[in-house]
Amino acid sequence: MIDEKNRLTSAEIGCLWTTYMYDSMAKCILGFMLKHLEDKDIIPAVQFGYDISTGHLDYLLNLFDKEDYAAPHGFTEEDVYMNAPWLYSDAFCLTYLNHMSKVGMMTYSGFVSMSKRKDIRNFFTKSLIDTSTLYNQTTEIAESKELHATHPYIELPKETDYVESKKYYSGLNPFTRKRPLNAIEISHLYMNILTNSIGVKLSLSFAQTSHSKEIQDYMLRGKEISNKHIQIFSDILLENDIATPRMPDLSVSDSTTKTFSDKLIMFHMALLTSAGTGNYGTAAAASQRNDLALNYERLSLEIAKYAKSGADIMIKHNWFEQPPGTKDREKLARKKE
Repeated sequence: MIDEKNRLTSAEIGCLWTTYMYDSMAKCILGFMLKHLEDKDIIPAVQFGYDISTGHLDYLLNLFDKEDYAAPHGFTEEDVYMNAPWLYSDAFCLTYLNHMSKVGMMTYSGFVSMSKRKDIRNFFTKSLIDTSTLYNQTTEIAESKELHATHPYIELPKETDYVESKKYYSGLNPFTRKRPLNAIEISHLYMNILTNSIGVKLSLSFAQTSHSKEIQDYMLRGKEISNKHIQIFSDILLENDIATPRMPDLSVSDSTTKTFSDKLIMFHMALLTSAGTGNYGTAAAASQRNDLALNYERLSLEIAKYAKSGADIMIKHNWFEQPPGTKDREKLARKKE
């Protein structure tokens, strides 16, 4: 008899599946980084990230076994080639881990709010705490090495003010002066410059090391899209006399040796495009100048088309692992006939 009180909900099933997929991928990438890192200040942070992912996988496999939940295939040691030459600078590894911890914090906070069962809520709450600790750790290391990408500075407010006209929202008319950017709009523009900068380097590294022309072309297309979006956001900041601060050294080696499986790098790009779409959606909602909101919506459509192309490639090669779902009742009925 099924215990309805402790039965996993659809939200919990989906969140656990997603966590397994993300952490199995992270374990492969961070394991490769650990083999090649030289900076003794950065190694403990990457090791902590690796341990978080390993601990999650152990917990999830045990839970899946208890719940009679078919574990996802995810990614294994077969998806990373540990003997491949060094691919990323130590600074890139630190920046990458810092960025992925931000993604993790947003993801786990959502998972906590979607979970009902106490043990699942506790697992995601601890995951959120661990990921927050990782973010703080990587941020402090980056600041100590002057590698932290700092948001632009503006003057502190000296008085409280209110919007006096609907013109505050305007920005589409080329014949009228656009109001200066506010702090919220600046923060989103800069954050999206940084995330796209990481996307550029990852796309380039994946294109270099994949031996499939189809994957190479897809990754180079992603690099071009990210560079285009960086330029758009940077131009908006410069129009408002806000210089884009110095970015950290996100260098990639010239290695062309296969490092990660094509399945893994395509999944990783799907994760990045998903996070990027979410960032743009949040930025559009928070931006009160209508030209900025329209820009984010337009660029989100471009990302969506790119993501669709990636999904088509993954389906074609049988790399697209299907999330758990309900049964197709019509298909079951026809099978019986």
